[in-house]
Amino acid sequence: MIVRADLPRGVQAAMLVHAAGESSPGGLPPDTHAVVLAARDELHIALIAEALEKRGVRLTRVHEPDPPWNGALMALGIEPARKEDVRRHVSSLPLLR
Repeated sequence: MIVRADLPRGVQAAMLVHAAGESSPGGLPPDTHAVVLAARDELHIALIAEALEKRGVRLTRVHEPDPPWNGALMALGIEPARKEDVRRHVSSLPLLR
């Protein structure tokens, strides 16, 4: 992925997510929204993942295998889902800035 360097970090992240979705062979619905939110730390993001999965929301955990993170949970990719199933668990998270 390539993103413009003159954009704010949060916009860069959202555009990278859009580009990844658009270039994937997965055929995402045209009304899919890309939002980049920030969790406090690894435990916080793990708890969010657990809560979403209990609601039946499909997601992908992204772990970084290389040092210095050594397998730490770094991000979540949340598949398109009903707002009601996601909003409750993510509405308090700030946008990445």
